[in-house]
Amino acid sequence: MTTVSLSRSERIARLNDRARQAMGLACVAVMTEGFRTLPEADQSRVRELVETFDAFTPDNDAYGERDFGAIYQDGDGRWTTTRPARPAETVFWKIDAYDCDLRFGSEDPANPAVTRRVLTIMLSSEY
Repeated sequence: MTTVSLSRSERIARLNDRARQAMGLACVAVMTEGFRTLPEADQSRVRELVETFDAFTPDNDAYGERDFGAIYQDGDGRWTTTRPARPAETVFWKIDAYDCDLRFGSEDPANPAVTRRVLTIMLSSEY
């Protein structure tokens, strides 16, 4: 059996994926005031798209840590991870790595024993 050694960025990316996919369990999930003004059905759809987000590119994930993304609402009110020509609304999500007390940045975001993740969902206008 061969053990594959993951790079630091890949370890962080996998922990960030887990945080997104298990919001509130594998991370602290925070929704901003602006995001909470959206209709409940829209909030639910956006959270679902955050959990399943896989539209990472070198442009939106330069460090390969899968810690940021955008969700767009098109002119017909549908939410998507593909940017429409004229988005009606844009929502960002961001994962930050803190120490276990949530006071400072984590000394080692690749180490879950010393890191707590916070996932924030916000309107782009709140960024």
